[in-house]
Amino acid sequence: MSFWSAIVLIVLITAVAGYFRSRSNGQDRFPEDEATSARERELQNEVEQLRERVKVLERIATDPARRTAEEIEKLRDE
Repeated sequence: MSFWSAIVLIVLITAVAGYFRSRSNGQDRFPEDEATSARERELQNEVEQLRERVKVLERIATDPARRTAEEIEKLRDE
């Protein structure tokens, strides 16, 4: 086998391996991907909760009639 034949064979093997790797999307290559996905879901839930809190705070801060403040005071009295 000549030098150039070996180079072509190596490039071909690398291309085929890359093709199969891209088809599998690396699903079984990294077992920590499941932990990463769980962490991403946890962070996404936390972001959603924080967004809801910000919405409530914005509503309290921008309420022109101060109805929200009055409602809070009523809840404190109960």
